[in-house]
Amino acid sequence: MSSIITKEEIAQVVCVLPNKIKIQVTDIEAFKENAESFSVGSYLRVSDSEDCALICIIENFAIEKTEDKKSQYILEAVPIGFLDSDKKFIRGGNNIAIPPTSVEPAMKDEIQNIYFAIEDKRKFCFSSLVQDTSIRVPINGDKFFNKHIAVVGSTGSGKSHTVAKIIQEVTVAKEGKYDGLNNSHIIIFDIHSEYKQAFPSANYIDVDTLNLPYWLMNGEELEELLVETGENQAYNQASILRRLITRNKQIKSGSDKVMFDTPVQFSIEEVANCIVNLSKETRNAKNPKSISIKNNEKEFVSDEEKFDFYFEKEFEFEETKPQSINKGTYNDGTLEKFISRLRSKLSDKRLDFLLGEKVNKVTFEDTLIHLLGYKEENNANVTIIDLSGVPFEVLSITVSLISRLMFEYGYYYKKNMESSNKSLTPLLLVYEEAHKYVPKNQAAKFNSSRLSIERIAKEGRKYGVTAMIVSQRPSEISESIFSQCNNFVSMRLTNPDDQNYVRRLLPDNLGPLTDALPTLREGEAIIIGDAIIMPSLVLLDRCNPEPSSNDIEYLQEWKKEWIGVTFEEISSKWKR
Repeated sequence: MSSIITKEEIAQVVCVLPNKIKIQVTDIEAFKENAESFSVGSYLRVSDSEDCALICIIENFAIEKTEDKKSQYILEAVPIGFLDSDKKFIRGGNNIAIPPTSVEPAMKDEIQNIYFAIEDKRKFCFSSLVQDTSIRVPINGDKFFNKHIAVVGSTGSGKSHTVAKIIQEVTVAKEGKYDGLNNSHIIIFDIHSEYKQAFPSANYIDVDTLNLPYWLMNGEELEELLVETGENQAYNQASILRRLITRNKQIKSGSDKVMFDTPVQFSIEEVANCIVNLSKETRNAKNPKSISIKNNEKEFVSDEEKFDFYFEKEFEFEETKPQSINKGTYNDGTLEKFISRLRSKLSDKRLDFLLGEKVNKVTFEDTLIHLLGYKEENNANVTIIDLSGVPFEVLSITVSLISRLMFEYGYYYKKNMESSNKSLTPLLLVYEEAHKYVPKNQAAKFNSSRLSIERIAKEGRKYGVTAMIVSQRPSEISESIFSQCNNFVSMRLTNPDDQNYVRRLLPDNLGPLTDALPTLREGEAIIIGDAIIMPSLVLLDRCNPEPSSNDIEYLQEWKKEWIGVTFEEISSKWKR
């Protein structure tokens, strides 16, 4: 009569390390017979005498031969959390009692119950477990969205679908029954024109409909647009630009209390007139306060008074003459390149959304309504800002200005709502291909966007403004921004630098999960962070409708009959 083999005899812990345990399994078939699935990445339950258990994930295994030529398995597993006697899951730790009493595969119901420990009203779900797709993986929606999110993955890993699915799910979530939109507010910086198809009812803004007045720019943005930082005279140019804009704003608003960064209108054309006049100015040699204009002289008591006069138009000045007419302070050629750059920007039709005549007819309130989707005839949860048509030299400025406006909107909105005891309208900013405008590169042309987005990363949560950083090259993004992310959705990463960068930033020591980064299939991801009960390898749900980011099927297209091209139509759009 054969003896009954106990669980302890089938599997036992043979080694406990600070971040890993080793388990010896003498009969692998008997060990896994009650498991739904069993492989590297599966969960184990290591129990102790107090009816508590350590939940571990299998990292790898080895096969050894015993003295009687039988095979036994050595499983190495990483602890990810502790299940106490009340079945409450506590993340992290390795406080299993010694010696453990048993080791067995974690059951499906046990794993599902761990995930579903999140309070019902806070559950937000867009994926299932890779090891068993019947197990849904909810996360804490409040912790997910009120802290910054990073979505990373190589081209073709499914980033755009993931972002679209998350946003689609949150825009249909409702508390109770009511008609119309919920209170979600999301702005997507769409650099490749992908998301319009996924959100047909979105507030869609492209370069033709974008109205982003130049007079809302701050100093860094205006200088990045108008001053060539590499020039020797860049400091003097920036200084005179600030003085003239401040004075012009004071005139237009009728208040001397207006400062340089106050969001009130000014005229860039009048500022240009003044700079040209300063560059040609001549003075009476005997009375330096007297300006020698053609067939006339005009005396000014202060610079502000002179600026006010020069704003009107470009004047013609008397030529310099020995001992009678001298050159003015700026009439030395140092402003010529500045004037040339300024005129070039003002005449560039591609920049009409920033510098064109139409932006002078837009109010500050109009701009906020335009960006946030508050339209009387058609409100929208999602605003898509299609940046594909924005010239690259002003991409950073455009992203910076919108980001800064949204941060300051959140700040003043919260202050206003606190005093009136009304509900908040939290805002999520989605930065697609973030490495293009907030790189590690410290070049001056990225200063404005880096400062704006870093400020949101560091302070935005306090005012209901959070960021989702989406990138295929996380190692190229400013560390100040990425280090502020508390939740990570990491998809396949094939570049070793990106893999190592993400591993360093992840808040958990998870060998078996992070080692899978280069081998994840499309639509698979590792979710780690404050919002999820335990770090998990998941299969993301497909979004519907999908963004227009699918790869072109080259071979199938090439096999078709020759197709003609309407070059006139293409060149017309190109030139426009």
